[in-house]
Amino acid sequence: MAAQRALTPLAIAALALLTERDMHPYEMFTTMTERREDLVVKLRAGSLYHAVNRLAEDGMVVGVGTERDGNRPERTTYAITSAGRERLQGAVEELLAEPAEEYPSFPFAVSEAHNLDRDRVRELFAARLHRLEGQVAAMRAGHARALGHAAEMHLLDLDYLIAMRTAEADWLRRTVERLDDQTLEWKAACHDE
Repeated sequence: MAAQRALTPLAIAALALLTERDMHPYEMFTTMTERREDLVVKLRAGSLYHAVNRLAEDGMVVGVGTERDGNRPERTTYAITSAGRERLQGAVEELLAEPAEEYPSFPFAVSEAHNLDRDRVRELFAARLHRLEGQVAAMRAGHARALGHAAEMHLLDLDYLIAMRTAEADWLRRTVERLDDQTLEWKAACHDE
């Protein structure tokens, strides 16, 4: 028996959408975009079509019809199979239960911030804080709009991202304050003369 291909995050997202109703890949793409799933999954139309084709090859989805709208190419509508539903459930269970070793770049950069002088670190943190506050405001507005046509359970990822970015903004705000009032000890980086 051949080994099963690993499910990519995009394939998992496609399978999850098909648990709601049968869809064609373009509808999946627009639904993911409306729900701002592009914040948690690298979403490209071509990649989504490729992922759906692989799911079909692996028997996790099946074409259930085609339609044509004007001069546009035919669109195949897909349904999830029982094998696809089983793989989806297993993948989601594993992702929820097992903390992954992820290596985001910001904590690494923070660990090396001591190589810059206090004023530069303060300036960079303040600029990042400003950008984060803008992102959080946009995400909250998007969340509110999406609630108009999506169930809250489909927006938990966006709610999680808002919480994580808000926590990061809070940390940045406190750290900038500590750099400003000099309660955070800081020694200038050594420079070779």
